[in-house]
Amino acid sequence: MEPFHFHTRIIQVELLGITASSVRELLAGIKRVPAASIYHHTHHYLEQHRYFSPEHPNDFSYWITTSLGIKSLGEEIASVDLVQFKDIESLRQRFVEILDSYLQRIKKPRMCLKGEEFRFLSSRIFILPTPFKANNLEEFLECLRKITIHSIYFHTFEARLRLKKEDNDFSYWLRDNGWQALADKLSCLDPYTYTLEGLRNKIIDLVKEEIKNNGQT
Repeated sequence: MEPFHFHTRIIQVELLGITASSVRELLAGIKRVPAASIYHHTHHYLEQHRYFSPEHPNDFSYWITTSLGIKSLGEEIASVDLVQFKDIESLRQRFVEILDSYLQRIKKPRMCLKGEEFRFLSSRIFILPTPFKANNLEEFLECLRKITIHSIYFHTFEARLRLKKEDNDFSYWLRDNGWQALADKLSCLDPYTYTLEGLRNKIIDLVKEEIKNNGQT
């Protein structure tokens, strides 16, 4: 059995020098910026809001609602279900479709006040090893209790969407080592409906249940 090595991540945020004052300019920016920027503006809040879910789940919906005052469009952008997308380009295209549809209905888009422009950011990701590794379910459970939320984030969100894997890292390892049912349960979780601490606790509960049902790893 290959042990599971837990990794974590740190980010370096970069200002791209691309701004938007209207929905039309926001659409142009979304089409233009690198995929890492789309990922940043739709995912960084997950780590910032560790214990609660923010009202606006991405930067685009927040800016449209607060700086442009277009509540209906902000809600439509906020309602995009990120878990349905397996890559950033598909997610980008969905935002493009929504904004383009809005612009076709509106003759004169609103402009934000000076100083409230949307500023596109991106981020460089640095993946680092941690001292934690697991050879069985009991060790896996103990590591889950000790690792940071950044490690939880990396193995669930980064693995699937940014690194273009079909599943989270935990499920891959569990499935490869014979814990098919547990792997499937983790795969079926919608991580976007949890805070990171809530996601950690849910995974811990599922692993504890598996250990209890099987007696020994």
